[in-house]
Amino acid sequence: MSIQIAIADDHQMVINGIRTMLADYPRISITDTYLDGEALMRGLEARTPNVLLLDIQLPGRTGDKLAPAILKKYPSVRILTLTNFDSAFYARNMLYHGALGYLLKSTDRETLIAAIESVYEGREFLEPSMKQQIEEKSLKTNRAHVRFPVLSAREKEIIQLIADGYTTQKIIETLHLSANTVDNYRSSLLLKFGVTNTASLIKKAVQLGMVE
Repeated sequence: MSIQIAIADDHQMVINGIRTMLADYPRISITDTYLDGEALMRGLEARTPNVLLLDIQLPGRTGDKLAPAILKKYPSVRILTLTNFDSAFYARNMLYHGALGYLLKSTDRETLIAAIESVYEGREFLEPSMKQQIEEKSLKTNRAHVRFPVLSAREKEIIQLIADGYTTQKIIETLHLSANTVDNYRSSLLLKFGVTNTASLIKKAVQLGMVE
């Protein structure tokens, strides 16, 4: 029996590339493809795959929001994140939200196949280049028992910029936001992390592995 997989990615070229990579591998069958989160959720109502290759940045709903929603309705689906983000933070975030694997789009055919087969069998698969990073930070251990603040995509961008030493003015210029909007995001982050100042915010975010 072949492993039925679905692909959710907003770039048709990526989908076509995966089709080409897997075309002559008889154990894997691509059943459905989706270009955005809403199409994915509708499609799953009609047919659920064994493995879902899920991009993080999808129009409408991001991967970390889609993963728990999918697993709540379709717990048998194995999610393999396929992304351009070579980041332990994003990997940890997706694992926390239920993905079994994390793989970069630059991967080779053999690694992609190994990842699909691993998550299909219920085993975790991490992009080899970041596995050591995650293990060093102990991000892989007891992930179900760690409480992480739920951040929006913009909040994740801003907290990373703050950790990188960006001033409010620099963040305004980089993200093209107003001063009031950036201040609101800062206040929201302080509240979500339960801290009162920027130093404590970054310290806690680093401890949780949520910033590089």
